Amino acid sequence: MENETGQSLTAYMVEDASSDPWDIFGAVTYGPSDVVNDRVNLCTKVNVNDFGSKFNPPFCFVNFLLSYFGNGLVLYIIYKYEKLNTATNIFLLNLVLSNILFATSFPFWATYHLSQWIFGNVLCKLVSSAYFIGFYSSILFLTLMTFDRYLAVVHAVAVAKSRKRSYAIISSVVVWCVSIIASMKELVFQNVWTSPFDELVCEESGFSEATMAFWRLVTYYQQFLVFFLLPLLMVIYCYVCITVRVLSTRMKEKCRAVKLIFIIIFTFFVCWTPYNVVILLKAIQSSGPDVECAESDKLDYAMFVTRNVAYLYCCISPVFYTFVGKKFQSHFKRLLAKKIPCLRRHISLSSQSTRTTSQKTPHSDYEY
Repeated sequence: MENETGQSLTAYMVEDASSDPWDIFGAVTYGPSDVVNDRVNLCTKVNVNDFGSKFNPPFCFVNFLLSYFGNGLVLYIIYKYEKLNTATNIFLLNLVLSNILFATSFPFWATYHLSQWIFGNVLCKLVSSAYFIGFYSSILFLTLMTFDRYLAVVHAVAVAKSRKRSYAIISSVVVWCVSIIASMKELVFQNVWTSPFDELVCEESGFSEATMAFWRLVTYYQQFLVFFLLPLLMVIYCYVCITVRVLSTRMKEKCRAVKLIFIIIFTFFVCWTPYNVVILLKAIQSSGPDVECAESDKLDYAMFVTRNVAYLYCCISPVFYTFVGKKFQSHFKRLLAKKIPCLRRHISLSSQSTRTTSQKTPHSDYEY
């Protein structure tokens, strides 16, 4: 084997830690349990690591800023103009909080990409756990909001009494519990230790490689089946039913509604599918025989790119679920009119028109 300078190396076999889909840093690191007695070729992943250290930090900071701006704006509008007395607002508040929790970890990971883990073992566990709790809960709350929208549009009369505040609170608690349980592995396995390159890393350690490999595989399939395939099928089903319902009514803006529904499904599919296909390929690769370094590198590159595209959806999702509705458009115009006095006259007129229109239409929370 050779290191990045081309010098000859003699080494024991080391398990490729970068095969872990949750290795946020993407560096090749080695634990004591990884060493065995056979001489084999070692995939150094130098080029992959260099790519990750350059590619990931800008995306982390951009996603962090977009997420805090978009979700923070929605949070402020809810606080300023709305009350938490409807299922819609409760779900929306929880979605915003989960996105903010998820985005809070980005500055830590960006710093980690640029150097090493400098925040200590406690924050290693907490940031990793918060990252996945926010990640999983965002997906589940998006799915739950879609299902709630389906109930409100397709079964409006039948579920009118059941869509109460208690229903939303209980559903939200269940989502948070599921997300926390699904993220427990990070709290247990993530630790800070020093790599052979004298760098502090925040990664899985402290257990046998067989144990960590098993739970790594569980995480792959958990991500693909529970947090992608099931939500995707539910989102498609709900929005197909909503589309059929909208087309069967005499809504004047049905064409706009159908177009927006298509955009929501298309964006969800485009952002999440490539990433989860890579996740599935990683799972198959991990459970199969050893592969060539070149093939492993291709999936690592794909993981870096598709993961950041998927994360971007968590930043733009509030736009689809708030500002496309007439009521939130009205709130946003009122906010602009208040903060920018020179636009007050024009915005107040259009805002009043929007509020009047939304008041005349039932289920205005779900108007597109």
